[in-house]
Amino acid sequence: MTQQVLFTAVEHLENGGVIGYATEAVFGIGCDPDNGEAVQRVLTIKERPIDKGLVLIAADVSQLLPYLDLTRLPEGRLEVILASWPGPYTWIIPARPEVPEWLKGRFDSLAVRVTDHAQAHDLCLAYGKPLVSTSANKSGQEPARSCAELTDSLGNELDYILPGDTGGRANPSLIRDGITGAVLRPA
Repeated sequence: MTQQVLFTAVEHLENGGVIGYATEAVFGIGCDPDNGEAVQRVLTIKERPIDKGLVLIAADVSQLLPYLDLTRLPEGRLEVILASWPGPYTWIIPARPEVPEWLKGRFDSLAVRVTDHAQAHDLCLAYGKPLVSTSANKSGQEPARSCAELTDSLGNELDYILPGDTGGRANPSLIRDGITGAVLRPA
């Protein structure tokens, strides 16, 4: 991935765009999590109700701290979460009260992941904050696993698609409850 491709993607994010990019197992679509209009576009593209909430991916845990209330985690849980990152592990963690509904949906928590996918990591690093990241598909359909599939299925609804490859994992990330540790979606 060239610096120009990364710069172009960041430019679209800064202008409220919705972009497509590769992640650990599938292609994702995403935007600036603090831009309500961009998040609404993601939900519209996916045909996903706002009450379900969304995932944020980040280059490192420091990018997620403004969104999370880590004081509500039981003793020792943060260490378990941090030990799983970076990697294909999404955790449901209590959100700060000011986190908007468009991110957390009907919940008082937020789904977050520190990605180990090189392109997604570099994108978050270049943007300087986490991204909304949801699978590149209409709700109920199979997610795109290649740039060509993404272009065919959602290309006309996105502002930019970063060329790249997924991390080759067969399944999307494992999702666990940050408070209890329970598996909510197996890998």
